[in-house]
Amino acid sequence: MRPNHASRRLILAIVTLAGLAGLSSPAAAQTWPAAKPITLVVGYPAGGSVDLVARTIAEPLSKRLGTPVVVENVGGAGGTIGAQKVVNAQADGYTLLLGSGSEVSLARLFNTAVKYNGETDLTAIGLIGTTPMVFVAGPKAGVKTIDEALAKAKREPNRLSFASSGVGTPLHMSGELINVLAGTTFRHVPYRGAAQMVQDVLGGNVEFSVFVLSSAMPHIESGKMIPLGVTTPNRSRAAPQIPALAEHPRLKGYDMNVWFGLFGPAKMPATMTARLNKELGEVLREQDVWQKLQKAGISNDGGAPKALTDFIKAETTRVRSVVTQAVAAGAGS
Repeated sequence: MRPNHASRRLILAIVTLAGLAGLSSPAAAQTWPAAKPITLVVGYPAGGSVDLVARTIAEPLSKRLGTPVVVENVGGAGGTIGAQKVVNAQADGYTLLLGSGSEVSLARLFNTAVKYNGETDLTAIGLIGTTPMVFVAGPKAGVKTIDEALAKAKREPNRLSFASSGVGTPLHMSGELINVLAGTTFRHVPYRGAAQMVQDVLGGNVEFSVFVLSSAMPHIESGKMIPLGVTTPNRSRAAPQIPALAEHPRLKGYDMNVWFGLFGPAKMPATMTARLNKELGEVLREQDVWQKLQKAGISNDGGAPKALTDFIKAETTRVRSVVTQAVAAGAGS
């Protein structure tokens, strides 16, 4: 039986509503160009802050793109091995980098072996957020405050050490900035990732360390690590009980952080960059994602690709003077 005019109008209305409903669903979003997984490279072992951010955004991003997003940990050399993999990849949108200031902009200032330039050899997609670091003492360091740590360093020049996740990382720079401002001589001990750092600090093999706040908090809350100060100018909302290093008279003006961003290889098509930026922005507004990042002390920033490019340039310029002074003082390892 052929539908009458009223029936046809009803059918058309139902089809239209169904189509609109489908457009509003992340799961029904336009799929990525080919039906294969996206590799999201993390330049560090699993368990660190960059890995945490990558795994927080991977699943919701995959739903919005209509294809799996698989996190791949490529650790070593302060994140630069993973970044180099993305630099060398095809610019087809299927190899991305969850990057931080270390491998994108800082490492090449310290290490001439790094041949790529993160500002020109990667496509900036979007800023994810920033987080403080925290300078901690191990249980055998014999100090409870930053004042006691600085005094001990003055009494024992060139004898005390601090650990970081690698040469040229923001964690490394944070320790060197203490040396620059306070005139101390904490010796740098680089590690490949957070797991071994934790063991050596807790075991007393290294007296001090710089961690991303989220990585250190379980050990601080258990009383196994002593927080001496966060690296941002003000206290963190995630841990307001920990003073800022800048509160100490000898560390006035202290300001360092870790930032996270999404990148692709250079010359990625503008349409792909725009789509990824849009979906990343939507992911960062999802309540579950927002809560996970905030709990870890990570801001949810977002913004256009150009905003990330401008942010990187400003941060690199700001930190360059610290690098120059640290290298002049012999901080090459």
